[in-house]
Amino acid sequence: MSPAPPTVRAYRDSDLADVYDVCVRTGAAGADARGRYSSDALISDVFAGPYLHLEPDLAVVLDDGERVVGYVLGTADTARFVEAYRERWIPRVAHRYEEPERAGRTAEEELVATLLRPERMLRAELTGYPAHLHIDLLPAHQGAGHGRRLMGAFLRAVAGAGAPAVHLGVATGNTRARTFYDRLGFHEIPLPGGGQDTTYLGRSTSW
Repeated sequence: MSPAPPTVRAYRDSDLADVYDVCVRTGAAGADARGRYSSDALISDVFAGPYLHLEPDLAVVLDDGERVVGYVLGTADTARFVEAYRERWIPRVAHRYEEPERAGRTAEEELVATLLRPERMLRAELTGYPAHLHIDLLPAHQGAGHGRRLMGAFLRAVAGAGAPAVHLGVATGNTRARTFYDRLGFHEIPLPGGGQDTTYLGRSTSW
């Protein structure tokens, strides 16, 4: 008898460790980032923890019957999220990491700076897309339609919260992820200057 297909469901507090694990195991442009930094928790403290702490009701996970193997996390209101992040998330994690003080930072110092500077999320070009998200699945569960199911659940939730449009950032060289987003109707949001390491994409929250 074949196993039941993975289930898309709401996040539970007991999923925290699994979500952190998926985040680090997909944290290098979709590849495994374990061992890249002094703590494997660092990348998850940037891209998963604040959403689970501040916006748990919008978190959606993919459960294979044994553990969480994918998720989509985000907010319906980036400006409000940034305020809450500074007030409620940074005090929880700042003591774990030393804030860099110099230019020419290492990759870890850059990531710590990202963690401690939530205002990086606020860009004038993105104001028309007030919601934003992060989506990750373990490689064994990619390419089977689960990402589309997760995205649909999240977009319906943020649309219900009043967000008309959503944005996300993707590493410019991550062509596989870009193809996935293109198929879901995302379009590139032009930013001044060009040559960015991150490409921003957006779409309506209508699903």
